[in-house]
Amino acid sequence: MAMEAHEIKALIVKAMPDADVMIEDLRGDGDHYSATIVSSAFAGKSRVQQHQLVYEALQGNMGTMLHALALQTSAPDE
Repeated sequence: MAMEAHEIKALIVKAMPDADVMIEDLRGDGDHYSATIVSSAFAGKSRVQQHQLVYEALQGNMGTMLHALALQTSAPDE
């Protein structure tokens, strides 16, 4: 069972309320997405730490309901 784009966005915004999130279904299969996320939660964090915050926001769905997610993350002033 795959996740829909709006479900991914909702989980991210729930964890990072100020996040500006754009999700794109890369293959139209509901299983391969890209996400561009801008949030103040990323300020001062390395790219790895930023991605870890996103994975935490997805509440264990990465690798199960969500197969692939290409991430572009940044703080608002980057």
